[in-house]
Amino acid sequence: MNSTFSLLFVFLTQLFMPRHNAQLRLLKAQIQIQRTRVPTQRIILSPEEKAELLRIGAECGHEIDGLLEVAKPATYKRWLAQMRCGRPFKAVGRPRLTQELRDVVIRIGSENLLWGYKRIAGELKKLGLYAGANSVKRILNEAGIHPSPEKRKKKPALPWTTFVRAHMESMVACDFFTKTVLTARGPLTAYVLIFIHLGSRRVYCSAPTYTPDSAWVTQQARNTLMWCSKQGNEPGFLIRDADTKFSASFDTVWASEGARVIQIPHRAPDGR
Repeated sequence: MNSTFSLLFVFLTQLFMPRHNAQLRLLKAQIQIQRTRVPTQRIILSPEEKAELLRIGAECGHEIDGLLEVAKPATYKRWLAQMRCGRPFKAVGRPRLTQELRDVVIRIGSENLLWGYKRIAGELKKLGLYAGANSVKRILNEAGIHPSPEKRKKKPALPWTTFVRAHMESMVACDFFTKTVLTARGPLTAYVLIFIHLGSRRVYCSAPTYTPDSAWVTQQARNTLMWCSKQGNEPGFLIRDADTKFSASFDTVWASEGARVIQIPHRAPDGR
């Protein structure tokens, strides 16, 4: 009886084994064709894919020589040893940058145009988000935001118009205009000092004078700061030209309130 079953088993084996082997060769041939279409010769498997290969490999006693096409046998054995030691598989390569992280980087960069990409990378860590400095630099470049405004070359890295837009709410500009007035003493030049808050476009005009000396312009600075306070504005920058009537005491009044005085270059009507 046993011999009968043995003969039947051998018969079935001889009948179906060639067909089974042909199926395996067909599958392997297709895998080889697919491998030729892959741009890189290295196939990076996820932790789940490694675990699945080990599970299937256990069904054939981990005898995978000639069967495994996506990794070398030595690599498979290393996975097996790692699994037996209880060490979890980790994803290979750098983590992908999520769209949420990209949006945060772009928002920080657009709202803080004077920050460089290294500082933004540091600020992300404070928020519990992690991205390399080069990744932040790449995101800013793709968004059209200069990643290194703090660097100065022959041509400023940060355009003047960009700087102004970033600080309009805290920026005041000033300049003189003159008018020739006929008086009993003959024609005299009257001077008026104009201040404009760039954010609100509101203007403060001084009283006219024929003698715009240091004491007068200094008093106009005090008057303008009081006007800004009533308007609810806190000047952080004052833009003026190189007119010699702007004395050191004029600048000191603004500096005492925490405002930085920026003198535009000579013969620069557009502020460049």
